[in-house]
Amino acid sequence: MVRAPHAPQASDPADLPPDAALYVELALDAAEQERVRAVTPGPVWFAEPDSEAADDARVLADSHIALGNPRADWVEKAPRLRWLQLASVGIDRYAGLDWPVLGERLTVTNLGGLFAEPVAETCLAGILALYRGVDVLAGLRAGESWSKLDVRPGLRLLGGANVLILGRGSIALRLAELLVPFGCSVTHFARGDGDLRTRPELDAGLPEFDIVVGLLPGTAETAGLFDRRRIGRLRPGAVFVNAGRGTLADEDALVAALASGRLGGAVLDVTRQEPLPAGHPLWSCPNVILTQHTAGGSRDETKRILDLFADNWRRLAGGDPPHNVVRWSQGY
Repeated sequence: MVRAPHAPQASDPADLPPDAALYVELALDAAEQERVRAVTPGPVWFAEPDSEAADDARVLADSHIALGNPRADWVEKAPRLRWLQLASVGIDRYAGLDWPVLGERLTVTNLGGLFAEPVAETCLAGILALYRGVDVLAGLRAGESWSKLDVRPGLRLLGGANVLILGRGSIALRLAELLVPFGCSVTHFARGDGDLRTRPELDAGLPEFDIVVGLLPGTAETAGLFDRRRIGRLRPGAVFVNAGRGTLADEDALVAALASGRLGGAVLDVTRQEPLPAGHPLWSCPNVILTQHTAGGSRDETKRILDLFADNWRRLAGGDPPHNVVRWSQGY
């Protein structure tokens, strides 16, 4: 039997039989499917992402392990399920389940830390694009418009910028590392170990920063943190970046600040509605770069997900706790 020691605020994926049944809901090619089969000795069922098929629901209900992001109601009704390895960092889809009860039998692990490098690089790329006018120049090329004299005077240098990063997780720390060689001054806002730890400290400091980057998890505490009042406290010309959760900011207030020219730009990987609906003002708002929730992507993304799954399986088989156990009481 595969057993794991107790992880605080989470169940143990105990009593998994050696031939535990695995349900996979990922888009995998034949070679990737073979790799999954090689990791787990029991039967494996492959379903398409976001499946609604009754057969898939039935198989999940009889499985001991799941890899992917199946429907929350299916997870809740899968009595044999002991371990769910999510194919995401976010857990919003499952937050409404009764975890004080469900957590007694089901351990959930996510992809925490897996996307630190690509998300940090996307944030940096978006900031540089705005500072160096790359977004404007790309649009001018599409219209075959040579506007050197209009663009050049407005270009900015990232060197010496004062940057506030909301959060102190793996992405936030990696982004800080990328910014330091540019000569940026980096400050973290984080409840436990930030340079700024409280909302009054945040409010007092906001006007000092040239760039504010949101990398916070989606919790009740962070939802709406950047409301109209805090957006109004941002320094004129500041750039706002959000690659955490779309619930962080009041988008109407953000659009108004951008449209008026008071803010210098925004890089948004996440929005409140995804996909962003046609006609939404963010599509046409000036100085906005929308990266469409691609920041975590890379050519080897699936390989790295399977690497983590295989490592967690080996850890469980060896009696060690898996990586990235979700603490439902904390919301991440």
